[in-house]
Amino acid sequence: MDLYEYQGKELFERFGIPVSEGRLAATPQEARAAAEELGGPLVVKAQVLTGGRGKAGGVKLADGADDAEAKAEDILGLDINGHVVRKVWIERASDISKEYYLSITFDRGAKKPLYMLTTEGGIEIEQVAEENPDALARLHVDVLEGFQPYQARRLVYGAGIDDPNEQKQILGIVEKLYRCFVESDAMLTEINPLIVTPDGDVRALD
Repeated sequence: MDLYEYQGKELFERFGIPVSEGRLAATPQEARAAAEELGGPLVVKAQVLTGGRGKAGGVKLADGADDAEAKAEDILGLDINGHVVRKVWIERASDISKEYYLSITFDRGAKKPLYMLTTEGGIEIEQVAEENPDALARLHVDVLEGFQPYQARRLVYGAGIDDPNEQKQILGIVEKLYRCFVESDAMLTEINPLIVTPDGDVRALD
């Protein structure tokens, strides 16, 4: 079972992973109400179980409530790779200083969970693996031993993240993502991008 973005963020929040505040809307009017509640510059995002939303026009910036209503009207009903948009996620726009990628998937070959972390976030992980494999840190977790803090440090250092403030926050997210992966009986938990704001805060954007 795949989760919509808003469901994934609700799940992440339950495990203490920082996410951006947002609201779900099924109509342009609901989008307007959500935008009024959230305030500030916003992002209106199609909720579909497929990639390529941005290229298909399913992710739009909005200046305020009027604009969010108009953008939601544009997006709702849109066909994205055979998936019709029935709901949109209204979220406060984020200032982004850096984009990372973090995931855990089940490696069927090794029969172990596999962490992947790279400082080249915001693009498809397959593209990073193909074009710049050295930028991708990988780490298996022994299911009998379970997650250990030293593994998170090895992963963060292996990805070349050297800012102490970022390291501290990402170490916490790495541990929480493992709990989310195991306790949710997941096959894949993925954050792309994991952003760093200009103020140095790290959170799961998508």
